[in-house]
Amino acid sequence: MRKQIVVANWKMNNSPEQSKQLCSSILSNMSPIDKEVILAPSYLYLNAVVDATQNSVIKVAAQNCHQEISGAYTGEVSASMLAALGLDYVILGHSERRYYYGEDNSLLAKKVSSALSQGLKVIYCCGETLDQRNSGAHIDRITKQLTEGLFHLPTDAMRNIVIGYEPIWAVGTGITATSTQAQEMHAHIRNAISNKYGADIANDTSILYGGSCTPSNVKELFVQNDVDGGLIGGASLDADDFIAIVNA
Repeated sequence: MRKQIVVANWKMNNSPEQSKQLCSSILSNMSPIDKEVILAPSYLYLNAVVDATQNSVIKVAAQNCHQEISGAYTGEVSASMLAALGLDYVILGHSERRYYYGEDNSLLAKKVSSALSQGLKVIYCCGETLDQRNSGAHIDRITKQLTEGLFHLPTDAMRNIVIGYEPIWAVGTGITATSTQAQEMHAHIRNAISNKYGADIANDTSILYGGSCTPSNVKELFVQNDVDGGLIGGASLDADDFIAIVNA
């Protein structure tokens, strides 16, 4: 049975004190839940958030990792380093990493394998631009991202993968995919996984929607059959908004 998951991607935001306060507010106001909640702070605050969430239901994720386990890669952080901190997840392939830093599917395939080799679970992101959607190329775009970045994995490894579908045209824009658009793409992703790995793996894979989720629109999205939660950006920086989304 696949999990319902809500991820807070704080991106490049918050001071040390703000991170601690936000983590504390989420912990103190979260009701007993049957879903998984994951916080993804910047590298600098991972230790603090891991410490703050010990003995709680909250998991912690990094926002990225390097494809190599170690080496002369100034400024980079490896999956082995993240695993040593006690992290549970790493986000890979976010649209901002793809766009700003040129990360392609080939590189992401290496990152995925590296993260899994160190015992981390992966939240693998995929998404299309507005031009690709308007031209009808969005289905092929997502299929290509899955095939080239993820489908090299053996069947058992897919059990440690969560998919984050983020329409690029909705990330940080205030525009949200309609519930019909989200369900259509999530169903396509699940079908692609089923074609590659079988129905059991597909039905056990959590697929999250990411793209300007707010407390006001998230209920309509979360009730869709193939939407298993959210990858939350801006709204996760406000404890009340994030808790409202979790409770949705």
